[in-house]
Amino acid sequence: MSERTRRLLVTLSLVGVCVVWGGTFVMVKNAVAEYPLYGFLGWRFAIAVVAFLLLFPGTFRRFAPGTVRVGMLAGVFLIAGYIFQTWGLQGTTASKAAFITGMFVVITPAMQAILLRRPPRATTIAGVALAMVGLWLLSGASAGGWSAGDARVLLCAFAYSGHMIVLGGPGRRHDARALTLVQLAVTAVACGAVSLAIERPYMWPSADVWVALAVTGVLASAVAFAVQTYAQRILSPAKTALVLIMEPVFGGIFGWMAGETLGVRGIAGSALIFSGMIVAEFLGGVGRRGEHIVLESGLEGPAVAVTETDGADMADE
Repeated sequence: MSERTRRLLVTLSLVGVCVVWGGTFVMVKNAVAEYPLYGFLGWRFAIAVVAFLLLFPGTFRRFAPGTVRVGMLAGVFLIAGYIFQTWGLQGTTASKAAFITGMFVVITPAMQAILLRRPPRATTIAGVALAMVGLWLLSGASAGGWSAGDARVLLCAFAYSGHMIVLGGPGRRHDARALTLVQLAVTAVACGAVSLAIERPYMWPSADVWVALAVTGVLASAVAFAVQTYAQRILSPAKTALVLIMEPVFGGIFGWMAGETLGVRGIAGSALIFSGMIVAEFLGGVGRRGEHIVLESGLEGPAVAVTETDGADMADE
């Protein structure tokens, strides 16, 4: 197999990951309409932990001092992100949730600029501006305008931004697989415990819910990470990021296939958010040195990030 063919196949595999992630918005929305929220998340991540260990059986050997602590810190933001996103899907459409979640791509560099006390780059400002205008258009796309569900999903985007900053800072000192396993396990335990305390954990998932759990737990988590891990060895981080931010587009397509409509304003808003993501994440990283978080995980739920740097440690600057 030629190098060109291998790169093409890897790129198509990443597109396939985006398709899976995009489809999970509709799938999760339907699942939590009939099954308790925390119970669903608990089951999902318990399945993800098992699948992850089957794919990466040597992960425990990659643990280092502090891995659990950093993984748990990142896991707090990940838990918040999944809770707000899943809760938000109960009050908004899958299409809007996909694009609002994608806002974390432009929120992250803006938060970095604030936390690091550095003037934001022109590409960051442009990306945030485009995404904010898009969010304004998208917020009025449905009959009810901006809903409580939309607000929860936006909080999810902020939580994911915090998650990416943790991984791009202290998380860089630890193995990505080990950190991912800790985060998956922490999320499974936390959500499962809350479910036992306040929900009806004795409810057995229906066949449709089990399908959603299998897809989100196995394909959207463990298998997707395996594909990304291999792709990162073949493709540049910038190209990987550019492919992965296509996820909201697939989320919108699956939402449309499920009968959701965005309207002209909603489509225009979604396009602007997507454009802002490209400007802030991709164009902002071309020919650039210094701190820059490159996404290596889905908007549906980030798990790990790779940071391109000039050797300086973001956390110590």
